[in-house]
Amino acid sequence: MGVLKPDDFTTVELDTWMLQALEEARSAESHSDVPVGALVIHHRGVIAARHNERELTGDPTAHAEVLALRDAASVIGNWHLEECLLVVTLEPCVMCAGAMVNSRLGMLVFGAHDPKAGASGSCFDLTNSELLNHRIPHIAGVRSEESSQLLKRFFADRRR
Repeated sequence: MGVLKPDDFTTVELDTWMLQALEEARSAESHSDVPVGALVIHHRGVIAARHNERELTGDPTAHAEVLALRDAASVIGNWHLEECLLVVTLEPCVMCAGAMVNSRLGMLVFGAHDPKAGASGSCFDLTNSELLNHRIPHIAGVRSEESSQLLKRFFADRRR
């Protein structure tokens, strides 16, 4: 597959994968975790699907993206994920963006922007930093309204 580019994938593919990531995100709510879901796609097949598990496991690094990257590396048998696409419902934080850069992720697709902590263009741009050794092309805003509403509902329920 080589270097991944945004035009390598159809809108239908991205939409289908984001719907699956949203289902993963909803699973996080069953254990009071923030509803974020992530998939890793390799050669157009899902090889990892995870959701946030910080509350469930007590692990501060158990973000959906980190868990999915770990699973994908295990499936592939290598930490180099250049041929992989990560689909996540929320713009990654600094930790997750760093993990993506360190794994040499091929491409990122996310739903909602995170204006408070996003590290792929909103607050920081780690995935495209000239200071780092790897840059990750990305597509933002796939099913962003659904991703946003899921998070807004979760936090509104928590405040009640």
